[in-house]
Amino acid sequence: LATGPRQNNGVFFEIRTYDIKPAKMKEFLEVINKYIHFRTAHSELVGFWYSELGAMNKVFHIWKYDDFAHRTAVRHALANDKDWQGNLVSVILPLIEKQHNEVAYLVPWCQLGKPPKEGGVYEWVTFQMKPGGPALWGEAFRAAINAHINTGYTRLIGVFHTEYGLLNTVHVLWWNESPDHRAAGRHSAHEDARVVAAVRDSVRFLESQQNVLLIPLQCSPLK
Repeated sequence: LATGPRQNNGVFFEIRTYDIKPAKMKEFLEVINKYIHFRTAHSELVGFWYSELGAMNKVFHIWKYDDFAHRTAVRHALANDKDWQGNLVSVILPLIEKQHNEVAYLVPWCQLGKPPKEGGVYEWVTFQMKPGGPALWGEAFRAAINAHINTGYTRLIGVFHTEYGLLNTVHVLWWNESPDHRAAGRHSAHEDARVVAAVRDSVRFLESQQNVLLIPLQCSPLK
């Protein structure tokens, strides 16, 4: 099935989602904040968050790679890094119930953004689209995203579509000043005729959607 255009370079993002044992989330976060530098010494961390609403006991982290050879080299180096193995991996593995990873590209019309300031919240929205890839639903999806951006209540950080993992999945990362600011903005957007029209066109290609409110860790580059 056609995947449509994507970024011209080989840069991709590995999206990792971990389910943490309910009683172990505090310990997990403390270990990550304290020892993540052993991992970031090898490749770029985009962001690290834990779920607050929409999912329980989950953490999300995104890693950037220049290409697949870069990722292979990083994974090889990590396997031989005793500091990473001893201080981080061996400690957090017993705290994790399940791990999931995906490889995704930024859509070609989106650059990775940053929030205007620290202290807000993030929203991770996962859309499962109909088979066919961005060649089928890309333009309608882009119009729906832009309609929300144009309302001004939220800041787009990135739009990713999967290459490995469940295909035809699009993850959209938003930043808002607070959950209440987001709620007020969504209410206004639902009354905006331009947003309503764009969303109606886009949902023709939609199978399902999940929204998760995320809180960045202290160590997260995106805060």
